[in-house]
Amino acid sequence: GTGKASRDIHDWARNYQIKDGKGDRLTLLNNWESTGFNFNEKKLEELMKEAKHLGVDMFLLDDGWFANKYPRQNDKAGLGDWEVTHDKLPNGIPHLVQVAKDAGVKFGIWIEPEMVNPKSELFEKHPDWAIHLPNRETYYYRNQLVLDLSNPKVQDYVFSVVDNIMIENPDLAFFKWDCNSPITNVYSPYLKEKQNQLYIDHVRGVYNVFKRVAEKYPHLPIMLCSGGGARCDYEALKYFTEFWCSDNTDPIERLYIQWGFSQFFPAKAMCAHVTSWNKNTSIKFRTDVAMMCKMGFDISLKEMNDDEMKYCQEAVANYKRLKGTILDGDLYRLVSPYDTNHSSVMYVDKAKSKSVLFVYDIHPRFEEKTFPV
Repeated sequence: GTGKASRDIHDWARNYQIKDGKGDRLTLLNNWESTGFNFNEKKLEELMKEAKHLGVDMFLLDDGWFANKYPRQNDKAGLGDWEVTHDKLPNGIPHLVQVAKDAGVKFGIWIEPEMVNPKSELFEKHPDWAIHLPNRETYYYRNQLVLDLSNPKVQDYVFSVVDNIMIENPDLAFFKWDCNSPITNVYSPYLKEKQNQLYIDHVRGVYNVFKRVAEKYPHLPIMLCSGGGARCDYEALKYFTEFWCSDNTDPIERLYIQWGFSQFFPAKAMCAHVTSWNKNTSIKFRTDVAMMCKMGFDISLKEMNDDEMKYCQEAVANYKRLKGTILDGDLYRLVSPYDTNHSSVMYVDKAKSKSVLFVYDIHPRFEEKTFPV
């Protein structure tokens, strides 16, 4: 049956395919939903202390920390210029790594190294490094273009994004590797008359960079993210410890999303964060849903009242106690959200001595609204 098939695939993935498939996973606090692009050094220092107070292992700095000529104040500029924004973070990434260490948590950072904004120093210097047509109006998806990874020089550059950060910050603990645009304006300045090779050579170039990073930093955890869950293939997971399932973090919708992904991927590879989406659900509901996978938080802790904060601290402690069963145990899908107004799954450890059961009432799925007749 599908349950046994899933459990066999999960075992194969953990044993043979996913990077560090038998290793541990870090709980984290991400700043994105609490700050967006609007942060500075002092704000991040406060958030690192909040991460320690919450009890998670790591603080993850998301988008908005880089570029100077065209500072990354929104998604329209700066992508490709991987140097810290001096007026926002005057002491650089080493200072943040040290502050995190002093606070008692690890430090991770967001990158999107395969992409470029036209409004960037990289594009000004190397317009031929981006995939775009020379004789037609350019179509931009999310104000950005895809770098041409069929070009070995571009491969070297993308690898250097990770390498330079790690050389400067050997204690950095985690990367979130994003990829928010499909290929548009399909033309490679590098391949010239061999345009029919673009998709093949580009993908091979992407995997070549992944392989180089993994070979030099074999123990570095990296999240694979692509506009949500557009990248979750097992070839890529040879080089990544986990993937982001979806940018939709409504906990009710996540029950469906995680149910689907669980057919082929183990909980250990699936990131799930507690957010402020769908405040009609309790903080307990949102946290329980995240605990079904590799749990993190992407929420302003200051929005919580004392009881909610205390609950989240207890939930993190409980997750650390139970995650061996959740992340490495056998999954049993018991009640499908597609068939009923409920959902239930159970994780059982290999010794069949422990189990963790999740049961949810998900009615109504959508907010009920009345409309005039």
